[in-house]
Amino acid sequence: MAKATLKTQATPKSVAAFLKTVDPDRRADCEAIAKMMSKATGATPVMWGTAIVGFGKHHFKYASGREGDWFLVGFSPRKANLTLYMTGGFKRRAEFLKKLGKHTGGAGVGCVYIKKLADIDQGVLRAMIEDAVKAPGFNHS
Repeated sequence: MAKATLKTQATPKSVAAFLKTVDPDRRADCEAIAKMMSKATGATPVMWGTAIVGFGKHHFKYASGREGDWFLVGFSPRKANLTLYMTGGFKRRAEFLKKLGKHTGGAGVGCVYIKKLADIDQGVLRAMIEDAVKAPGFNHS
């Protein structure tokens, strides 16, 4: 089966320009998350679609043969929450989620939602990001 054509693709748009459009109250949190993700991945941030900032590359291939490319970790400053994405999902990170602090989503879904960094343990978030980057069984090309 050919690579999947995902709806959300990497774009050449400027991450810095995008972050300047984020509400100033939320921008500092986005910049802090970007710094954590950049440090963990060693990657420059890339815009995915119009509102997701992704770091690193992950090639996935399902048992069905369907495959595609995605980022290792990323975030999106949505209107209601900061959305965090991590390779391998959150089901495998249940222990981290118990210690993270105030959040929604997680174990049964592909992302975690937080209102602001002050609501969570940033050390636990860093550990989750690092875990996603070194997750076994993933081709991080």
